[in-house]
Amino acid sequence: MKSSVEIFKTNVLEPLSARELIRSLKQLLPGSKVNFDLEDCDNILRIETSKPINTLAVARLMRQNGFAVTILS
Repeated sequence: MKSSVEIFKTNVLEPLSARELIRSLKQLLPGSKVNFDLEDCDNILRIETSKPINTLAVARLMRQNGFAVTILS
């Protein structure tokens, strides 16, 4: 089974914010792998799942929580 991967540039800086967002994103996309690379200059959000990823829903969730997000992949 092929997995879907999306990579986003964000303005998330704090590990606590990242953990809270991961929890919300996993509710939005059950069964997905979600992580942030806050060491990267683009504060990367990476989502991998076996289903298509609704990037608009991801962007909406991020904006609703006060964060900017741009799709890179």
